Amino acid sequence: MLRKLQLWKQLDATEAQAILALPHELRTFERDAYLVRERQKVDHSCLLISGFAFRQKIGRNGARSINAVHMQGDIVDLQNSLLGYADHSVQVLSRAEVAYIPRKAIVDLAFRMPNVGMAMWYDTLVDGSVFREWILNIARRSGEKRIAHLLCEFGVRLESLGLGSRSSYQFPMTQEQLADATGLTPVHVNRSLKGLEKRGLISRAMRHVTVGDWEKLRRAGDFDDAYLHLEHAEPSSV
Repeated sequence: MLRKLQLWKQLDATEAQAILALPHELRTFERDAYLVRERQKVDHSCLLISGFAFRQKIGRNGARSINAVHMQGDIVDLQNSLLGYADHSVQVLSRAEVAYIPRKAIVDLAFRMPNVGMAMWYDTLVDGSVFREWILNIARRSGEKRIAHLLCEFGVRLESLGLGSRSSYQFPMTQEQLADATGLTPVHVNRSLKGLEKRGLISRAMRHVTVGDWEKLRRAGDFDDAYLHLEHAEPSSV
């Protein structure tokens, strides 16, 4: 959490210590477990200590839309904790360790230390920017472009947090989950992945992705990382 917030705002030693001292309860969740369910009353935020999670909405017909993927250091339901109840569900992609932080403690810290509050605010604004890009991805890109774009985003985000490289990383999503994140069918996802592999842009082995040619994959996915706002990341003073 500290490393992620320091992407957006330079924090001094006192502010960093205040974040590390937040009260919390550690819990471990197995793959596919829910961290929070839609319409659940929420009085805490969930911080991913390890593993991956995703936000989802389920239609009345049972169809699922995955609208965000989260990784280590992300506060995956800061919005829910402030709104009072969950308007969507959060589910883990892999075995995950999660810190449950009381809502009141986060709000108190944000108002007591404006720099920390600004970093949290910036974090939610970047979340919104990512949501908008995902809407564009589904609405206006072809199937193969959607997949390539998501693979590029995942690698860049992991790299920015020091959790991997954009050219080689663990990718925890199944083809069915990829389909729900891109508005495609699993068959179309499979065909798109094979197309990217055939062109030498990626290779896959045991949910590990290796990028054969980053620039070609970026062009194939119409990917420009400006929406991640990483150019504003500030160096840590701690």
